[in-house]
Amino acid sequence: MIKEVKTQVNVGVEVDVLWKAFGKDLKDIVPKMMPNLVKDADMLEGDGGLNTVYIFNFGPDIKTMTYQKERVTEFDEFVHRIGLEVIEGGHLNHGFSHYKTTFQFTSTGEQEALIDVTISYESQVEADTMPSTLVFIKHMENFLMNGAT
Repeated sequence: MIKEVKTQVNVGVEVDVLWKAFGKDLKDIVPKMMPNLVKDADMLEGDGGLNTVYIFNFGPDIKTMTYQKERVTEFDEFVHRIGLEVIEGGHLNHGFSHYKTTFQFTSTGEQEALIDVTISYESQVEADTMPSTLVFIKHMENFLMNGAT
């Protein structure tokens, strides 16, 4: 049975900057913002839009996984929504048979946005899936607020 967890996070980054980071620059930004967690990333298929496949090779701080492939399963520039589903490695090697994270960005001010996060997953073991995603969002916010690209 697929389970779902949701949360919202306010960040001090405008929606267009977030969308560019998640929708177009993900493979370049993630290794820069978390080099000990993700040593490198590449786009295996696509152009960053729907059906793009990324591979994230994990760094020295992740001892239990070496890589994770993710496919963009939702991509809506109009409403700033992107969904990434793990298709190989990573979570799928640790008891999950399905793992998808969806981000929806909404402007709440000139330099502020609300990120709605939904994680849908299926697992044989009970898992708290949200903390690593929230850490990822905080790293992304800090990276973008400091003007790094």
